[in-house]
Amino acid sequence: MLGLGADMEEPGGVVVASERYGSAESWKYWAQDGAMERRREGGEGRSTGNSVVSVFKSVFLPQGYPESVSDDYLQYQFWDTVQAFSSSLSGTLATQASLKGVGVGNQEATVAAATVTWLLRDGTGMLGRILFAWQKGSKLDSEAKKWRLFADGLNDLAMFMEILAPHFPAFFTLILCTAGVFKSIVGVAGGATRAALTVHQARRDNMADISAKDGSQETLVNLAGLLVSLILIPLVTDNPALTVGLFFLFTILHLFANYKAVRSVVMETFNEARLSIVLQQHLRDGGVLSPAEANRREPVLLDFGKSVPIKLGVRLQELSLALKGNSRPFLLGIRNGCVCVCLGPEASVRDEIRAACQALWLSSRAGRPEQQSHWELVHESHKLMDTTFSAFLKGDQSSCCFVSAFLGWRVEWKTKSS
Repeated sequence: MLGLGADMEEPGGVVVASERYGSAESWKYWAQDGAMERRREGGEGRSTGNSVVSVFKSVFLPQGYPESVSDDYLQYQFWDTVQAFSSSLSGTLATQASLKGVGVGNQEATVAAATVTWLLRDGTGMLGRILFAWQKGSKLDSEAKKWRLFADGLNDLAMFMEILAPHFPAFFTLILCTAGVFKSIVGVAGGATRAALTVHQARRDNMADISAKDGSQETLVNLAGLLVSLILIPLVTDNPALTVGLFFLFTILHLFANYKAVRSVVMETFNEARLSIVLQQHLRDGGVLSPAEANRREPVLLDFGKSVPIKLGVRLQELSLALKGNSRPFLLGIRNGCVCVCLGPEASVRDEIRAACQALWLSSRAGRPEQQSHWELVHESHKLMDTTFSAFLKGDQSSCCFVSAFLGWRVEWKTKSS
């Protein structure tokens, strides 16, 4: 980056320009007695330590840091590094137990039996990966923080099962295959949510650079974990109590670091949870929460027992009765205990957000023991949004889109003329 401006008179000459290359050092161009001189900003007495820091930044941080990434990048990466280190150590303990279980070090074990066990574990894991991506793939973008935390918790459970497996030889293969399925789910959920977070962190269309530097950071952490593991292995060999104790210590650190990492992320788009929080606050006092406050209130644990779930982008057969008297580019209704939303092909982002707001309001009201019918609630939600939605959307400066599963059916219908 090159900066030009008015000449600045300083002792020793005039600064006519300054330049900075991404996250590297800055330089100034001085003019004196008709000659041009290039000097490093901060003087010539910069220590070797500063040069080392500069090299470290260029190797492990995205080009242009910190301007090229989101404000929460450094805090998230710090906690992500801590969790990766603790997970690496836990993985070493689990791998040692798995190898012991398949017969490494046991003269009575056969290579064929160990190979079959390993192939069964890998095969069930592959099936689990496909099934999980099919069932939950569309949820991983909008609920990246929840699924990220869930994946890491499931990974710890899988490693704990691997550590316990050798103590149950009759069920060793079953336990190892179950752990393999869990780890395959972790691979899908962890990789997909990391991609979603990379999209959030990128500020200059530099997703590839951020992803590459994240890989470099993770490799460095795994290398450090490998060195520590070389010290741990002789200590835990033939010592199950110490193995389990260290595993729980690393797991507690791993889960804590993951929680802090996802809590540090400040998403600037709406998902169902953040939209619900901002909408409820607006309906209470007319105010609009900032992105930081909405993210602070957002739950990061998966809720599997939601009373009235919301389905976005359903087929018309779910809401055929909602066509009556409808002039909006979306249909709303409550069917089989779910709030259903059907979108028309001309529905804009504004229409999507409004439909989501009404669906959230209906979800909060449909579970109450009231005497109103479902269609009365839908009609009431239309009237509420007619009076409040414009002010809500105008006051909100945090989001320009609704990140959720509006990737389903689009239905074109005709309004019956009178």
